[in-house]
Parts: sequence; C-alpha cells; structure tokens
Amino acid sequence: MTAAGPDPTPPRFLDAGEAALVVEFGAVVDPAVNGRVLALDAALSAQPPPGLSETVPTYRSLMIHYDPLVLARADLVQAIQDRLPRAGAGQRAGRCWRVPCCYDPAFAEDIAAVAERAGLDVAAVADLHAGAEYRVYMYGFAPGFAYLGGLPEGLAVPRRPSPRPPHPPGAVMIGGGLAAIGTFPMPTGWYVLGRTPERLFAEGRDPAFLIESGDTLRFEPVDAAAFAALERRAAAGEIVARSEAA
Repeated sequence: MTAAGPDPTPPRFLDAGEAALVVEFGAVVDPAVNGRVLALDAALSAQPPPGLSETVPTYRSLMIHYDPLVLARADLVQAIQDRLPRAGAGQRAGRCWRVPCCYDPAFAEDIAAVAERAGLDVAAVADLHAGAEYRVYMYGFAPGFAYLGGLPEGLAVPRRPSPRPPHPPGAVMIGGGLAAIGTFPMPTGWYVLGRTPERLFAEGRDPAFLIESGDTLRFEPVDAAAFAALERRAAAGEIVARSEAA
C-alpha cells in the first residue's frame, strides 16, 4: 500500500465471523483515511451501543467486536451510520513525541545494508530517518509494536525476502515503505536502523501503551553513552520520551 489521497466513497461493512464487523474506509496508508478510522473509534467509545465489546483501529479500517445476542448486525451498522456525520467532533488531539534513538552501529545492525540499498552512506541514512516526522497509525503484531507512516522516499527499501534473527527490544526499523518500533525480541523482515531506550509498552504502567494512534513523533539522535543513561532511567520506570500537544 502506498500513500494517496483520501477515499471519498462511503465505508464498507465487512463481516469478520459472527461477532465482529470491519468498517473499511479506504485501501491506502493515508493520514486522512486513518483519521476517519480514529474518529469513528472515538465516537463509538464516547457513545457505545449496548453489546459492543471492543474496537481495534488499523491503518484504514476499524474492527468492531460485539455480542450478536445483544446487538444485531443491522443495529450495529445503523449505530455506526448515526455516528459517522459527527465522528471526529470529540476526537482527542494528538500529541507530538520526541523519541530518543541511537544510530550507533552497535544498535543499528542493518543500517549498512540499508545504506547500500539506498545508495547513501550510513550517516546520511541516520540523518534522513531522524529528520522525518512520523504518524503513529496503529499498534499490531505484538504489544507496543508501533506502525509508522512518513518514511522518506529515499529509505523506502523493500522488506527482506526472509526474516533476520530476532531484533532487540526497542528496535527502530524500516521496511516496505514504512517504519516501526518493536518491543519484544522476535525474527523480522524489517531492517533495524537504531534502537530507542523508551518502552512503548510496559505492563503495569498507566498507561501501558505510551503513544496513541494518531500521534506524531520524531526520532532524536543520541550517542551510545546517552542511550545507556536513558535506558537505566527507562528501566526504573521513567518515561524518557518527551511530548507536547499537537
């Protein structure tokens, strides 16, 4: 999927089994499309119909889990359509985050490979990555795994043909024209460009998920010594990323 203008057509309603409905707003990774997803999510959270149990926003759709013994599908669709005209009126204002990231080779296992693919040197890759503003589209795949849009075209390398060994916690990655921040170590088809000491997900912290869908962020380069100091603070429970209202 590539960025494009918002889809002007009405949303599609797609069944996902007998107890979930997907409301699809478009077929592209685009801030306007994602904004419609988050606006409906906010409207349903503010005024949920009886029987709605959970909503899951993605790039371009909202999955709605519901109890079909309490809420009929037709009634759910009507509730959604009733909220669509005013969806967005109560949507939260996003926050802008500054997330520390170390691009030192010890923390950026794949930066040389990306530099070779992109026809750049390693320093230029780090500068280009850190100079962009990213939109947090959604969490997925694992708790706290954040999918980001806004990757510069010069870094739009394809995903790996096969997974690399597990990345470390806090890996800052790119692949397939998108960026991501990982949480738990796991094999991946993304390229690791750096690492953040911040915990986007911390069980027992309030909030457990630090950054919300619809927020924006920039990566703030730090050296290895600063990373080590920030990691100690983050491990002690301190939030080391900085934020302000958009």
